[in-house]
Amino acid sequence: MNMTLSLARAVADAVLYEGYLLYPYRASSQKNQARWQFGILGPPGAAAAGTGEEPDMFADCLLTPGPQAAIEIHVRFLQLQSRTAEKTDDDGGYTSVDELTVGAARWLSWDEAVEREVTLGPFAVAGLGGRETVLPVEVPGGEDTEELRDASGRLAGRLVRRRRALQGEVRLAASPAGGPLVRLRAGVANRAAKTAAAPASGGAEGWTDAWTRQDAIAESFIGTHLLLSLQDGDFVSLLEPPPNAQAAAATCRQHRCWPVLAGPEGQRDVLLASPIILYDHPAVAPESSVALYDSTEIDEILTLRVLTLTEEEKAEARATDPRAAAIIDRCEAMSPADLQQLHGILRNPHALGGAALDVALDSPEPSTGRSGEEAEWWTPEAEALVQPHLDAVLINGVPVARGSRVRVNPSRRADAQDLFFAGQTGRVTNVHFDVDGSTHVGLVLDQDPAADLHEGYGRSFYYSPEELEPLGQDGKENPP
Repeated sequence: MNMTLSLARAVADAVLYEGYLLYPYRASSQKNQARWQFGILGPPGAAAAGTGEEPDMFADCLLTPGPQAAIEIHVRFLQLQSRTAEKTDDDGGYTSVDELTVGAARWLSWDEAVEREVTLGPFAVAGLGGRETVLPVEVPGGEDTEELRDASGRLAGRLVRRRRALQGEVRLAASPAGGPLVRLRAGVANRAAKTAAAPASGGAEGWTDAWTRQDAIAESFIGTHLLLSLQDGDFVSLLEPPPNAQAAAATCRQHRCWPVLAGPEGQRDVLLASPIILYDHPAVAPESSVALYDSTEIDEILTLRVLTLTEEEKAEARATDPRAAAIIDRCEAMSPADLQQLHGILRNPHALGGAALDVALDSPEPSTGRSGEEAEWWTPEAEALVQPHLDAVLINGVPVARGSRVRVNPSRRADAQDLFFAGQTGRVTNVHFDVDGSTHVGLVLDQDPAADLHEGYGRSFYYSPEELEPLGQDGKENPP
């Protein structure tokens, strides 16, 4: 298997299950009465009926193909699986129940999910030009039965797991994008057909409100995303396209997903089209050892909350879903060292590639590091070393500290307010290093009529070093 593709699957798996089950991981919890996952492709018409989500997603991406360029598509999603607990009757039949206990084991009727992956291709990129290529995606339904017996071997009940068939399609189309670039559109759509007894009055397509909410989610593709693997070619970042691809990148369109380069830094042969917007080369933090599923919540907070659950709540979570049971077990097995790792990892924020800052500014000499043995970040000794009004950071080889002049150039992490200040100049008021190793430069803007007032109250706008351009004290660019 392509190593880059293998590494990309770790992030893709996180996307697949994000929102699958929410804290406190119990079936009785109100927020677990519905699916809150990303990338749900509902049956056609279900969104118009208000009982499901839109049926399709697509992403445009750019690539530079070689003469033998070929692309392989991996469509990944979850198929809903309803699990019904049934108790054995005296006459040998079965009766559905909300909860079934056999000895020390306990099961609840619940909707699980099954991982699915459909691999298509490889397809020659040169052969995808012109007419759109449509590829069917069909996933069979099914029913499985698991017998439950007590300690004496008596049949006490069973679990019946049912899955509905899924029908969909993948669409591929390629077109020239200028120079060596090719624009590829990859999309996936749900094509389920509802067989209603009678047409509904009103509604899109004449019968859409025949979809109940349960019907719609049962025939939906859940957590849908695409992994594209390219042979003899490279994908181009749409977040940071090179100059020769910026115009083409601006014409790319996305619908309900976003394409990012996947795998390790420097690799460009795998693309992840995710329903969650990510940066290029996303990675699961090594400190995150337990998949918690709870819609991008903070691991440490969720882990501590899990540990505060009562024994009864933990038992219900274990009976709800095997993945919930795994969360409870792993959280309970975590050592103090594991919990401390979740709390934060200190990466020396003063490490500036060994470059010494020998500067002379109007303010006192900046502090750019600390000598001697490193102090743990939570100790009073470490706190005493933090001096935002004296600390400095190197930007383009220029030391920047309190009093330095800079120009603001917001990057891709910027929000709307930051973008309003693009190109404006300002004066640095402080430099902060956080426990995660990030640097935050505070400043007041020259064009802000309330700058003096803000500075007096200690209020600053904060930017990362890569968003700032050092200027001379006269406001002009520093000479090279």
